Amino acid sequence: MSNSLDHSSDGPTASPSAGNPVPPAAVRPAAVSTARPTNPDTSLAGTVASHSLADITRRSAGRYPDKLALIDGPAAITFSELDRMVDSAAAAMQADGLGKGDVVASFSRNSWHLAVLPFAAARAGVILAPINFLLSAPEVAAALALAKPRAVIAEEHLIDTAQAAVNLAGLPQAQRLAITPGNRAAQNGWRDLNEWLDYPGQPQPVPLADNDVVRLMFTSGTEAGPKAVQLTSRSLMWQYVSTIVSGGAEATDTDLHFMPFYHCAQLDVFLAPDIYLGATSVVLRSAGPARIIRAIEEYGVNKMFATPSKWIELLHSPTFDPAKLKGLAKGYYGASAMPVPVLLELAERLPNLRLWNFYGQTEMSPAACILPPEDQLEFAGSAGLPALNVEMAILGPDGQPVGVGQTGEIVFRSPHACAGYLDDPQGTAALFAGGWLHTGDQGYRSGSGRLYFVDRVKDTVNVGGEKVASREVEEAIYQMPEVLEAAVIGVPDPRFVEAVAAVVVPRPGAALTPDAVIRFAGQRLARFKTPRYVVIAETLPKNASGKILKRELRAQHGALALE
Repeated sequence: MSNSLDHSSDGPTASPSAGNPVPPAAVRPAAVSTARPTNPDTSLAGTVASHSLADITRRSAGRYPDKLALIDGPAAITFSELDRMVDSAAAAMQADGLGKGDVVASFSRNSWHLAVLPFAAARAGVILAPINFLLSAPEVAAALALAKPRAVIAEEHLIDTAQAAVNLAGLPQAQRLAITPGNRAAQNGWRDLNEWLDYPGQPQPVPLADNDVVRLMFTSGTEAGPKAVQLTSRSLMWQYVSTIVSGGAEATDTDLHFMPFYHCAQLDVFLAPDIYLGATSVVLRSAGPARIIRAIEEYGVNKMFATPSKWIELLHSPTFDPAKLKGLAKGYYGASAMPVPVLLELAERLPNLRLWNFYGQTEMSPAACILPPEDQLEFAGSAGLPALNVEMAILGPDGQPVGVGQTGEIVFRSPHACAGYLDDPQGTAALFAGGWLHTGDQGYRSGSGRLYFVDRVKDTVNVGGEKVASREVEEAIYQMPEVLEAAVIGVPDPRFVEAVAAVVVPRPGAALTPDAVIRFAGQRLARFKTPRYVVIAETLPKNASGKILKRELRAQHGALALE
């Protein structure tokens, strides 16, 4: 096959083709006296023992300098070129006045640039904050107002939204850099990100402690506004080790990345561990079945993560051809359990494919439990056993562990755990109550020790892996003058796991239609958050204290997407 990759231990090679590559900078070890010191220099000892995000690309480049690290369309970037750009971007951040603890936000579809930024930010001591590129300008502004970045990076396609968000967030002094800038970026005063990637300097060393925050990942939680989960170098590095060991990752892998990098799942369960190991990553900016199949065949991809809905879409695509996917040996899914009929169909049509189920959440960086290939059918529907370095318990309402088969809240202890929520001490205290990380999910442990997920305590809707807070959607609908009451639920959807549905009670005498509610909400919310189904009702079911009984609404309207 033309342009396919060699899976030898040395990995594929290519002539440099990304952004004026230059040889990697020499690594200069600190000078250490041969005399035995009476009082050891702890700063030098810390340098020697450093093991953080900042070190990953340098060490991978040392092992595999000419091996392809990233493929993104015409860009083919070796590990030495990747490390050179990490150095350049880190030095440029420092030259632009960014220091330890400052935040850089990114707002872009998948691209190789987003694989440079996490490591460059860590090397400069800066915190990276990826933002969902599907969000509207007010939603992006809410994330920016929380994180208060000193620099914002956006791709040309999203410059208008990004500029509006910067203005709404009141960040006129934030530096603005564009990925592949065009007319819109130039008109709005956005610089070219290549100024950072090609900067001709070396970064100043920045000590990075295990507890230092290196990432902010946004999650809606149960509130209308975003939460920023603080991930530390330790939480990410230990999570990489756990997923590599429990997920069967290897340096000889060629991994396909089409799920978004603003999610921990694709970024920190797959992309960063691939770079850590020295595996090759193929990056896609969009994820149609035809493009996925073509990339798997063209690049010799043997490994891929997708949500169950994406696996189903791939299987049912008219472009599906088992012959073109025969090299795909490792498959991963998450966000929900894979239906048993789909598991059986995958086993029949792709007999060489081994599957893993990953369960977790952003606050766990994110992997917590893993169901390996040999357990897929025997324990179908299970989230598996705790990953390496993870301890799990199921707690009852009294905060005490419950017995086998009893449902309670799923909680964890692990070095994967985040450092809490940014500027939210109350939320952080609730997250770590009793010395456990509380997921807000209900589940039980079987006699074999495997976890079975039951339901969400946090009232979120899972739209193809995107978590939508029902409260946020309700608040948008309540802005409609004709609305008296509204309740948002998730209903089962055969393609997207769940769909957002709203049950709305109009004010007396008001004329209200489902289409009008959908249009109104769509002007205020991202498309994936906008209700797909609206039911106009006379009343909402409530308990004696006036609380809306969403379980009854789910029972009454659960078949909306199936009708």
